[in-house]
Order: sequence, then structure tokens, then C-alpha cells
Amino acid sequence: MANNCHAFVKLRKLKILFLTHSFNCLTQRLFVELTQCGHELSIEFDINDAVTCEAARLFQPDLIIAPFLKRAIPETVWRQHTCFIVHPGIVGDRGPSALDWAIMKDLPEWGVTVLQANAEMDAGDIWATEVFPMRLAKKSSLYRYEVVEAATRAVLAAVMRFESGNYQPVPLDYSRTDVQGRLHAPIRQSNRSIDWQHDNARTILKKIHAADGFPGVLDPLFGEYYYLFDACREESLTGKPGTIVAKRNNAICRATIDGAIWISHLKRKQDAEPALKLAATTALQNHLTDVPEIPDDPFAKTGAGTYRDIGFEQKNDVGYLHFDFYNGAMDTAQCERLRDVYLQATSLDVRVIVLMGGSDFWSNGIHLNHIEHAASPADESWRNINAMNDLVHAVITTDRQLTIAALQGNAGAGGVFLSLATDYIFARTSVILNPHYKSMGNLYGSEYWTYLLPRRVGASQVNSLMQNRLPVSAQKAREIGLIDDCFALNPEEFKKEIARIAEAFAADPDFFLLLQQKKQQRLRDEQQKPLQSYRDEELRRMQLNFYGFDPSYHVARYHFVHKIPHGWTPRYLARHRRL
Repeated sequence: MANNCHAFVKLRKLKILFLTHSFNCLTQRLFVELTQCGHELSIEFDINDAVTCEAARLFQPDLIIAPFLKRAIPETVWRQHTCFIVHPGIVGDRGPSALDWAIMKDLPEWGVTVLQANAEMDAGDIWATEVFPMRLAKKSSLYRYEVVEAATRAVLAAVMRFESGNYQPVPLDYSRTDVQGRLHAPIRQSNRSIDWQHDNARTILKKIHAADGFPGVLDPLFGEYYYLFDACREESLTGKPGTIVAKRNNAICRATIDGAIWISHLKRKQDAEPALKLAATTALQNHLTDVPEIPDDPFAKTGAGTYRDIGFEQKNDVGYLHFDFYNGAMDTAQCERLRDVYLQATSLDVRVIVLMGGSDFWSNGIHLNHIEHAASPADESWRNINAMNDLVHAVITTDRQLTIAALQGNAGAGGVFLSLATDYIFARTSVILNPHYKSMGNLYGSEYWTYLLPRRVGASQVNSLMQNRLPVSAQKAREIGLIDDCFALNPEEFKKEIARIAEAFAADPDFFLLLQQKKQQRLRDEQQKPLQSYRDEELRRMQLNFYGFDPSYHVARYHFVHKIPHGWTPRYLARHRRL
């Protein structure tokens, strides 16, 4: 966390209204930060001007913050209230696609600006700004880390300045030499278009990176058009530029003029009906019969120049299990593969196994897009949750090693409970947890949560965590016992500290005593109530979600995967509508 709450101690508590397109990762981060600083927050989704005006009238906020908007705030609102716009660009940058252009232009540095809403889009007075170095990475990854961190620092500074009552924001002045940003046109698919006969791998990567998350890069494949997502470099394979030369698990490999790249996800362009973002091998399954499957040994040492969603590395007496799944979603096959690799790791000569997850997400549980795409979403939901349960069971019942969950990125739903299956849980300070299922149509959930959660936080905390549907900061999670500790904002510093902790456990003179205590506790728990009983009870409730008369899970999943705009703001977020 930004840890700037001390700056607010002597200042009054503010009523702050968030206007946002959705409750995305930045909005959640700012929500937990400002709540921890003692402010009273309420959220309204940006549906239309009338709803926005009504929200401002009902809540009567001291300040309005727009962390993630796709259109202008109504004039009647910004004239009556101070409104902060969080713009993902440096001072002077204006227009949409700010981060997209920064990636496409290979800029060495970018930033976030907090400015005041006025009659001209992105041209208001500046309350705060932060800059950060760029890296060759997906837009979604840059947004979740660099943009969110910079925006958090900038918003906390801007709120402190607003609270003081004596700060004068700086007008935007393009005559100043330090104002480097400019108004830019919206980025189009024509700007992103890939020329496979002339673009090198780095150029293609930048184009796909700059469109990752949304909207993707439109490109022809087998006589149809698909949006491309989630690309990485391949250093060994070659072929005719543009052709698919290999496949591996969820990804396809396409040759370039100087090598090849892997693409893990596609979304078919369809005019008549909405399309889903799917694993590339799923989206193209009827066209890949002649494409060779290039297997990957998760235990083999390899450089960064290939696609690998599961990998294991051993250093001294510690094994590190990486599972980097796109958006943290884990389909049935991924759960099964991860369980197989995990069980193989437990047979190795290691004392500690660290579940590292991915750099952007640790895990978000079952794969809703692949479930929606299945011939029977109910049946695939059942297969997916049972595969997750098998994985969690393998971790819970590990008796030869101590286990650690190292949360580099955010975790949600079943992903949180997967982490709770380990003996120790550590998170980066900025991580956000969503340990609940209710937002997905009152889904009950499984992954042995009825066993794992109470032993961590106690029965009194269970109901609030599962029913409130609000994000939990890493610091709050530590306070209530959901995790053991949180530290380090920087990912590399976090991994170094995790390695130190894991090696300390492995070298502990009392290691075998700790292991024996773990076995005895598991035996006592099993005698009190078998794990199978927890699983059976949870799955009976899940069976009603999947096959029962209440369609709310299926409706909520459909809305989620197709990104259907909200028709209203849920009451658990819109505090002003509860009042």
C-alpha cells in the first residue's frame, strides 16, 4: 500500500463519491486505500447523466473521484462539486488510448495525472502527477502494476491537497517546457494492423501488447478475423511469416520474419452475436489438426524466450511452482495439469514448496469464459470446480513439505481459497483479495472454503468476508489473519524476500518438528470432520447453482464474460442508495 494515511491524521474525514465505468483493479485499490485513511466512500457506476446527477444529490460528497471513466462527467456535476479525473498519461496528455500510444511509440517513461474536470476533456487544472519507467509488457500488466501504483500515489497526494484547503492546482500550460504530453487521436485498428511479411517480432509484440485486455489486434486466420491477445517471444522456432508453426496447451506459435511469437488468446470477430475471448487452441481447434504440439517440460530449465504457463524451479531445498494463467482464470485442463505438476514436485527432494502463481494474478479460480463456451455450461462448471477441488485437496494433504503461497498479484474467489490451502501465505503489500463468490449470481463456492476460511479468520469473520463482497487489502488481510504477512511493493523485492523466508523454513533446525505438528493437526482435523464431508456439502450447494431452478449464476456469468454494461450499481457499493 502507499502507506500515506498518516498525512490525513489532522484533517477531516471526507465523503468521497467514486464515478467509474466498473469496479476495476484501480478503483478497488483506491477504495481500500482511502477507506483505510478514514474517509467515507460510495460508488456509482457511470450509466448515464441522470444517474450520475442523482448519485451526487443523494450522497452530497465533499469530493468526486473518477478512477476509470469512458465519457465526460456532466457539467451540472463538475460545476457543483470538485471532480478529480485519474488520467493514465503524463501532464498534457489528452485523448483516449493514452497507454496504448505510449506502448506503440516505445516510450521510455509514462505517467498518471490527477486533474480537475472542466468543460474540456482532460484539460483541467492539475492536482497531482506521477511518472514511471516503461517496460516491454502487456498493457493490462502495465496498468495493473505501474499505472495502479502511480495513480494511488497521485490520488492520495491530490486528496491530501484538497483536504488542506490551501492548495492551488496548476493550470495546464503547453508553453511550459516540462509539459511533454499532447492531444492525440484515438488509436484505430489500422494503427495496430500487423504486416507479417515486414514487421519484426518486437514490432508485433508491441502492437499486441498495446491492445491487450481491450480491444485486441484484429488479424485474419483461416479466412476469418480474430482479435489477438497475450503474446510472448519464441526464440527457437521459425517458419513462414504469419503461419502457425506450433501449439502448446492453450497457445499457438506464429512465425515472424525474425523468429516467432506465441499468442495465448483469441476472440473471433462476429457481427451477429457476441464473441468470447478464448484460449487460442480452443478458438481454432478445428483448424489445428496438422499443427504439431510442442510439449513443454515444466521441470526443465528454460529461458524467457518461450511460452510456459506452468513451470517449476528448485533452488537448494526449496521448490518454486509458477502458474501464470491469463487473467488468473484456471480451466479444467489447467487445474489438472497444475495438480499433476504439484504432485510430482512433492515427490522431489525439497523441504518447502512455494506456490508463486503469476506476476499479474495469483489466481481467480474457475475459467468462466471457457465454461460459457462449453456445449453445457452447467456440466463444464461441475468439471471445473471438481478439478479445482482436486488441486486444493492435493495441497491441503501434503505431508512431506511445508507449503507457502506467495501472492505476487491479486487473487479472487477460488484463487483466494487455493492460497488458504497452504501452510503460510505472504502477499505483496499492494495485493487486493476478493474472498467471496456472491457477485457471480450468489454462487456458493467450493475449494474447501468452509474448512479453510474459519481456521484462518475465525467463525466471526467468515460471514462478513463472504457476504460483504468488498475487496480486502493485503494489510487488512494480515490484520484479520487471512494471510500471515505482506511486504514490498516492488515485485523483485517481494520475490527476494519470499526466497529468504522459504530458505529459512527449509534450514530451520526444527523443520521436522514443524512438519510433524502439521501432520498431527491435519489428523485431528480429519478426525473431527473429514475433508470429503466439507467437499460434499459445498458441492451439494454448487449443484443447485449449476443445475437448480435459480438461474442467477448462469445469468451473472453471461453478463460478466460478454462485458455487458451495468444497468445499475449494486447496493453493496452504492452506499448512498442504501441510505
